[in-house]
Amino acid sequence: MIELNQINYQYDDFKMHFNMQIAAQEKVVIVGPSGAGKSTLLSLIAGFIFPSSGQIILNNQNMTQTLPGKRPVSMLFQNNNLFDHLTVEQNIALGIKPSLKLTTFEKQNITDMLAKVGLSGFNERYPNQLSGGQRQRVALARCLIQHRPILLLDEPFSALDQALRFEMLALVNHICDEFDLTLLMVSHYLDESLDNFSRCLVVDNGKIIFNNPPWQLHEPKNKIIAQLLGLPLNKN
Repeated sequence: MIELNQINYQYDDFKMHFNMQIAAQEKVVIVGPSGAGKSTLLSLIAGFIFPSSGQIILNNQNMTQTLPGKRPVSMLFQNNNLFDHLTVEQNIALGIKPSLKLTTFEKQNITDMLAKVGLSGFNERYPNQLSGGQRQRVALARCLIQHRPILLLDEPFSALDQALRFEMLALVNHICDEFDLTLLMVSHYLDESLDNFSRCLVVDNGKIIFNNPPWQLHEPKNKIIAQLLGLPLNKN
């Protein structure tokens, strides 16, 4: 469960305000213009930045000032942040043991997680031996190995072609169901990929201006939403 109660944050002269609730195991997509505050919203939830006022409640605990490592959150960025000098297994191990001194049990957990993301047998490969989609699967496995109930994705598949992007979205959808995860994903795509989500947030100018099921985007009553979709404004 994610609850943002009257959150205020300011970057230079840009003031942002967020107020929302997301139920446990819900899948939510966040869209909006570039620079609208989408990534800032995720960073506030993850604890990379702190609000000037308001409360952040995660799984019924006030974590407004809690450091990222203590929050029930894992986050995957557009840049997968894999280390080229480490193997796939070692890159994933960073999510649970930065020393990389793994027990047999931990090694098996990583092997099992690789199987879940479709990379069985890739333990000893290096990032430069992987495709873009495979690297993102490794980064996703590193998030999942932490077993945190909230998964934040910040445009992680935008560099992939459409077919691969849809494949990764289907994988994330399946994994969220299997692990009972709550998902928030920033995206700049307004296509059938929205069908993977139960709710859509549209962020513009530091505020949430739309908070409804994705299908309601096709009857836009807000100018920015119509522009995002390339649809005429519904004036009814």
